[in-house]
Amino acid sequence: MNLRIKPLDEILANAEKKSLHKTLGPFQLTMLGVGGIIGTGIFVLTSSAAQLAGPGMMVSFIVAGIVCAVCALCYAELASMVPVSGSAYTYSYAVMGELVAWIVGWALILEYAVAASAVSVGWSNYFVGVMARAFDWHLPISLSKGYYAGGFINLPAVLIATLVTALLYLGTRESARVNSMLVVIKIIALAVFCALALPVIKLENFHPFAPLGTLPIGAAAATIFFAFVGFDAVSTAAEETKDPQRNVPIGLIGSLALCTVFYLLVAAGAIGSIGAQPVIVNGAGLSPGTPAFVEACKLAANSASLACSDEALAHVLAMIGWSKVASLIGLAAFLALPSVILTMLFGQTRIFFVMSRDGLLPDVLSSVHPRFKTPHVVTLITGFFVMLAAAFFPVGELANISNSGTLLAFAMVAVGVMVLRVKDPARRRGFRTPWIWFVGPLAVIGCLALFALLRGAAIKVFLIWGSIGLVVYFLYGYRASHLAKKQTQ
Repeated sequence: MNLRIKPLDEILANAEKKSLHKTLGPFQLTMLGVGGIIGTGIFVLTSSAAQLAGPGMMVSFIVAGIVCAVCALCYAELASMVPVSGSAYTYSYAVMGELVAWIVGWALILEYAVAASAVSVGWSNYFVGVMARAFDWHLPISLSKGYYAGGFINLPAVLIATLVTALLYLGTRESARVNSMLVVIKIIALAVFCALALPVIKLENFHPFAPLGTLPIGAAAATIFFAFVGFDAVSTAAEETKDPQRNVPIGLIGSLALCTVFYLLVAAGAIGSIGAQPVIVNGAGLSPGTPAFVEACKLAANSASLACSDEALAHVLAMIGWSKVASLIGLAAFLALPSVILTMLFGQTRIFFVMSRDGLLPDVLSSVHPRFKTPHVVTLITGFFVMLAAAFFPVGELANISNSGTLLAFAMVAVGVMVLRVKDPARRRGFRTPWIWFVGPLAVIGCLALFALLRGAAIKVFLIWGSIGLVVYFLYGYRASHLAKKQTQ
């Protein structure tokens, strides 16, 4: 089979012919990254991490943060070399060929769409809590939880996914402005949490540190990895960025560094203030979100556990006597989590856009709205499927499924950087990954290790999704590819 590698110069030339409007600067990019990172992972999945690893989730946050950090360094170099939409898909096309690029792009579609669904469900949890505390209005579980989480349909999740899709349809600049305001709210909320929780830390709450052993700490890292994902959406905005060689690396590294500091402080505050021991039945830990776990959390002895909370940070503050502030934290999450959905949907639509521009998907998906200058068709299609997943699936399973696609894409980016250092060492790089022959392999090994630690359902879904993708590629993309047609002329 022809490897079909697309030269970097050709990728840049094609982007100039059919490009998106450049409106984003370094601050907006950093806010886009922070908006994508700080969200359901820290506001909601802290509970899942506590159930998997107990206080050992501090190590889980550190492991996930290190893997993301080395991946971000690799992303920064490639994004400075190829400042076009498409992220890991585009980079793979230029380095490892069309088939690998298709697999990566297909994985990214899974990452962003499922991540947006997961955050929509996480927002729904806070929405239900805010309505109960503020107005004593309790939405029935049949309308606030998906079928696989014990209800029927998650209407709040569907609502927020619809609203964010509409905002993205209207324009990138408008979306970025709204995102920046929501990010400020999230940062203030996390700062308030740290200020109240850190002073009441008790060292005894960190013992036993690994109640279920060391392996669950790795499993928790694979889940909590979702809390760091989102910085890569910055690279998908490269084509819409002013001076991308300088500003994209700033956005990537700056957003991840800021969020990592916050995460470690928040995790320490949550564990140290009220404890984070998992719910254990018959000497074994239960998987978060399963029917057995839900039933165990209904028992009085477990009801106050961090692991059983749908609103982790608000729950912690309520437990240490800050009930009114807890309500405000819940309100902040309620207001700010939509920025994460926006970032995920933004990244997903741009991946679709570039794959379509390359001919691997129908041309209609890369059409740009004449007035709003956005890829409107693919935005609507993506929004529909995000709403569908959010309506019926629980947040934990969606996060793990999203991580499976993310980890593959991140590993391919690290490989791409190393390959280009050998194949094209003279090409201008606005940013160079330091210690590449240490950082690159560490990124690949870290991603593969976390992938192996994902729960079985997530890996199965990824394999099924990947198989569907290969069928689509060989039935359509392989023949319709613009590069294929050019080579046969």
